Amino acid sequence: MAFKKNLFIPNKLEYVRGGKRPNVHCILCGITQNHPEVENLIIWKNDLLMVSLNLYPYNPGHLLLFPLRHIVDLREMTEEEAMQIFKVNKKFMDIIDRIYSPRGYNIGFNINDASGASIDHLHQHLVPRYHKELGFVDIISGSKIMVEDPKETLKKFETALKKHPIEV
Repeated sequence: MAFKKNLFIPNKLEYVRGGKRPNVHCILCGITQNHPEVENLIIWKNDLLMVSLNLYPYNPGHLLLFPLRHIVDLREMTEEEAMQIFKVNKKFMDIIDRIYSPRGYNIGFNINDASGASIDHLHQHLVPRYHKELGFVDIISGSKIMVEDPKETLKKFETALKKHPIEV
């Protein structure tokens, strides 16, 4: 109980089991359409792409970049979508560097359920990685302790984007 004020541990297990899932066909389409049951953690969007915080992040600053239109495979992207997602990714890496100073990144797509994809809408993960980020609680419990509430992360990105707007 002493740590309750200092730790944010997302309750993803209930979500994975379907208990907290909003009643929408596609969670990312729900985000793009501002569905009232879907948590809105949008950071940036244009006419082709959107960038949102991950509601269940691996680390502070974990972003999802995805096309507004519902597609499931990288090969379905238009040339313009593909070019923009790469450009936007680079710009958000710069912003994450300014906010969090990570030591590295994991960047990638999980396409179809065999790859571990839990959302049937193409999206790219941009995950900042930090020096010595595994702690004893992570190893002993097999759980990940989140050190920042995603809503706090959202505020940091909003402030950073006011200082450094993204144009594509």
